[in-house]
Amino acid sequence: MSEKTEKQDYILQVSHLKKYFPIKGGMFGKQIGAVKAVDDVSFNIKRGTTMGLVGESGCGKSTTGRTLLRLIPKTDGTVLFNGKDIYSMDHKELRDLRTKMQIIFQDPYSSLSPRLPVGEIIGEAVREHKLVPKEEYDEYLNKIMDDCGLQTYHKDRYPHEFSGGQRQRICIARALALNPEFVVCDEPVSALDVSVQAQIINLLKELQEKRNLTYLFISHDLSVVEHISDTIGVMYLGGLVETGSTEDIFAKPLHPYTEALFSAIPMPDPDLQRNRIILEGNIPSPANPPSGCKFHTRCRKCMEICKTKIPEAKDMGNGHMVRCHLYD
Repeated sequence: MSEKTEKQDYILQVSHLKKYFPIKGGMFGKQIGAVKAVDDVSFNIKRGTTMGLVGESGCGKSTTGRTLLRLIPKTDGTVLFNGKDIYSMDHKELRDLRTKMQIIFQDPYSSLSPRLPVGEIIGEAVREHKLVPKEEYDEYLNKIMDDCGLQTYHKDRYPHEFSGGQRQRICIARALALNPEFVVCDEPVSALDVSVQAQIINLLKELQEKRNLTYLFISHDLSVVEHISDTIGVMYLGGLVETGSTEDIFAKPLHPYTEALFSAIPMPDPDLQRNRIILEGNIPSPANPPSGCKFHTRCRKCMEICKTKIPEAKDMGNGHMVRCHLYD
């Protein structure tokens, strides 16, 4: 396969993405530091696939997703969507792009307007972007709702009249109403019961096959990510420490942090037990990250080189990348 064809296969190409939030202090509110929420992140997502982004709370997963969609401005790096840099687009190009890139938020209740009925919530952007003629609007809305497991009589109801799972279906319908190509799923099932989680995951997979969607699936739950993702990126303190296919990472996690995350997955058989790896110490502050490898302060395999030198990404075969001095 030629390099050009391979690039066309990638719907999203992220290179050295950074997002720093300024820390201001003193009498005049000058910048005295920065919170490095996303610090030099690079990855590609192939069209029609799902990339899972996992890590502890506060590691920068959601900030990465929002920066990719240009909901918050980047500090540095490039984000190419279908080969075009989204940060060099003008207002009109960006408005057109909004229909192609969507997001499903973590909390379905707070992301839905309590003052609008469901039909208006789902169809508002469809009307704004004039995606379908007026005479086809109702039929289009009914089809989207049906695809997402909602009834047509739900149109006139308000968000508070629905359960958590139904609200998340409304959020999915709102995102898909614009016929997007790429959807950021920002922990879409973490606020739901386990049985409802399975329904929503299955719905997302069905819709992906039907509409050839590409997902960035953000989660802290590895067992959920395993069911939906083709590739996985493991994030720690603003940076990716390991990326690869779901199969490779689950068969052989390489980074000590990934190993610790895997040891926390509950086993379905009560007689079987994993060797639980307890990470000691607290997560360092992203405003003042440790020198060298950011994970060295909590790593049980820490060596002297880890304290001073930042590890480079190494390909361990089949695109399985890891940033760790153990593999130098």
